[in-house]
Amino acid sequence: MKHKTIEDISKRMAGIDIAILSTHTQGGQIANRPMSNNGDVTYDGTSYYFTFEQARTVADIQANPKVALGFTGQGGIFSDAIYVAVEGIAELIRDKTAFQAHWKSDLDRWFKKGVDTPNLVLVKVKAVRIAYWDGEDEGEVGV
Repeated sequence: MKHKTIEDISKRMAGIDIAILSTHTQGGQIANRPMSNNGDVTYDGTSYYFTFEQARTVADIQANPKVALGFTGQGGIFSDAIYVAVEGIAELIRDKTAFQAHWKSDLDRWFKKGVDTPNLVLVKVKAVRIAYWDGEDEGEVGV
């Protein structure tokens, strides 16, 4: 079996908008929540997600920036499906220039004042390990 590159994985992930972001809570639990990358789907090992300053996600990342992301694509287990698990380091960004670089108009649904929404935070997740399964092949890609 030929192992895939990050470019191969990115092509397969192109239609995936939702990731499950997992963080470590203050009590030592694992918290999971769906996050949308809002069409910013050209994957190079870095992902971006918007949230509010008051979100538990922000507090969790401030306490422990080690996070995980889970992605799954369309199809059944032996068809065109792909499953990607990412271990990464999260960074909290509060810069409007960075907001603008990753903003899509669909975000206006949740953040009514756009990049000027009070308490807006951009979560950047840089992968340190990426594993994939696609029904016929599995492995890790370098980042």
